[in-house]
Amino acid sequence: EGRVEVYHDGKWGTICDDQWDDRDAEVVCRQLGLSGTPKALSWAHYGQGSGPILLDEVQCSGNELSLDQCKKSDWGQQNCDHIEDAGVSCDPFTGTEVQLCQSDAVGLTPTLQGTVRLAGGRSPGEGRVEVYYNGDWGTVCDDGWTDLGAQVVCRQL
Repeated sequence: EGRVEVYHDGKWGTICDDQWDDRDAEVVCRQLGLSGTPKALSWAHYGQGSGPILLDEVQCSGNELSLDQCKKSDWGQQNCDHIEDAGVSCDPFTGTEVQLCQSDAVGLTPTLQGTVRLAGGRSPGEGRVEVYYNGDWGTVCDDGWTDLGAQVVCRQL
């Protein structure tokens, strides 16, 4: 989750939230390789960016593979301030079916549902994936587990 920034013509910039909705968020999450329930956030929910505002009036159908395929204003054509920077949450713990198995692991009690940790590895960067859910740590069953899931976990650590 965070403020959406795009790279165009050698520079990074933000997207204005005019017309910004969950269909646009779905495309951003897909473009980033993230699953879950996409949610569009407006009014610089994740803070105001700096530099250029590169896109405005983004209107995706939700089926596109990237924002570049969506209907939008021309690059750099906008009528916004950074208070209107668009954001996205691609929550991997919402709308996905993650099977949790019983675990006997002990750890500090996190404050957030969905906190992940690695346990039993030879180094801090490897191990069994565990998720904090409903007051307990559980492991993630490997049915349907792919490198994409591993990438999401690594980003969360």
